[in-house]
Amino acid sequence: MNPDFLPYKNLLDRAREMALVNSAAQLLSWDQETCMPPKALPYRAEQMAHFSGWTHRLFTDPVVGDWISECEQQGFPPHSDEAANLREWRRAYDRQTRLPVALVEEFQRQCTLARDAWVEARRQSQFVIFRPHLEQILEMCRQMAYHWGYERSPYEALLEEYEPATPLDELKTCFNELRPTLVQLIQQGTERARSTPDDLLLGDYPIERQQAFNLEVAEAMGFDFKAGRIDTTTHPFCNGINPGDCRLTTRYNESDFTQSLYGVMHEAGHGLYEQGLPAEHFGTPLGSCVSLGIHESQSRLWENHVGRSAAFWRQWHPIACRYFPGLKKLAPEQITQAINRVRPSFIRVEADQVTYDLHIILRFELEQALLEKELPVAELPSAWNAEFKKMLDLQVAQDNQGCLQDIHWSLGAFGYFPTYTLGNLNAAQLIHFARRDNPFLAEGLLAGDYSFLLDWLREKIHRQGKRYTARDLMIKTTGLPTQVQFHMAHLQETLDLNA
Repeated sequence: MNPDFLPYKNLLDRAREMALVNSAAQLLSWDQETCMPPKALPYRAEQMAHFSGWTHRLFTDPVVGDWISECEQQGFPPHSDEAANLREWRRAYDRQTRLPVALVEEFQRQCTLARDAWVEARRQSQFVIFRPHLEQILEMCRQMAYHWGYERSPYEALLEEYEPATPLDELKTCFNELRPTLVQLIQQGTERARSTPDDLLLGDYPIERQQAFNLEVAEAMGFDFKAGRIDTTTHPFCNGINPGDCRLTTRYNESDFTQSLYGVMHEAGHGLYEQGLPAEHFGTPLGSCVSLGIHESQSRLWENHVGRSAAFWRQWHPIACRYFPGLKKLAPEQITQAINRVRPSFIRVEADQVTYDLHIILRFELEQALLEKELPVAELPSAWNAEFKKMLDLQVAQDNQGCLQDIHWSLGAFGYFPTYTLGNLNAAQLIHFARRDNPFLAEGLLAGDYSFLLDWLREKIHRQGKRYTARDLMIKTTGLPTQVQFHMAHLQETLDLNA
């Protein structure tokens, strides 16, 4: 069929118009997180609500449904660009047309206000400040789930936004399989970690030197700073605004350089995906990430499989010592051991690899209980603290060490957290097959040459956009759907670094 078919061209034009609006909204969101003056908040909430309503109206216009139907009736070759775009447009149109525009606008308005309430609540470690905002957001999430439809739990409908076609029961089974194995690994890891002092890496790390070192690492990974930048914020994130503008953020601790370093490597992994998407398809599904579980695989792969490896520290140790002379007293092997030390801790983004997934399982279970009204919002801190004690044997003393530590719920992102563990599983599986496919990969990583890995990811993942579903992409790339065993093998290898 001719790709110049008028209804398809109309869909492309509409998608590109929406991309212009969405990219402007993304820039406003970045500004709010990094440098917006406090008194700008009320009007920013109205701006964000307006942009959300605008794109919703553009896409849910009945004429868009007509164009999609006409294209479906005419037919495109099964593996063509047009067929992939059309599949995803149909899925998105069917979901979005079920939501009233007033709900879309009010949800964005409340999330914009809730984000600042969360920042203040986190600063004061007072959940009560955030509680009414969370109650409003949860109710709107339930309304959206009702409009979208679900079989047993509203969580199913929300999960679909972030990880399409992933059944909730499948996730529960996966996490139930992970939990006992993780508990065993934690016991093994904490025993081995006793030989590594808690404070081995603590020192004096001026922020400007951390910034310079992080920049050098991110550039070596392949992040293009002519099309991106790094800023400081409360919660690290990556914001892909358009093909020439990708914003990373991190936060700094002057006594521990690893917090900002691994924050940057994590977000740069996301950024490499954004910069690797086909720019010619920007605004269409083919120019978009396939799912957050795949997006997260990129950040976790660079942060953990590259950045926490023995090969990384053999290469980067002398450079790190140039920025941080205090590290000269430590051998690369000692730094690697310290970074991979298994120690249950309160903060998810600072958790070691072995305990990390328990942080996700906790949030996954609490989200479902909140949405299904089994857990009143007022009881969230106590429920969090009790389950955290059971899982990781730590007593949470402050809300900002517990249920206030993550920004996600203030953004209404219920159903997002499971994608972090899916990202871990996908990352381990992808790096396993990248090594199998490229005999020079290990040698390149040891020499600090990341081009072999990046080229493989560009070809297999980034350039594919949404040509395939997440499941089909993993099968096409590795021959298997997402599996648990590769991640478990990686965690065991990590423990062996401290043997």
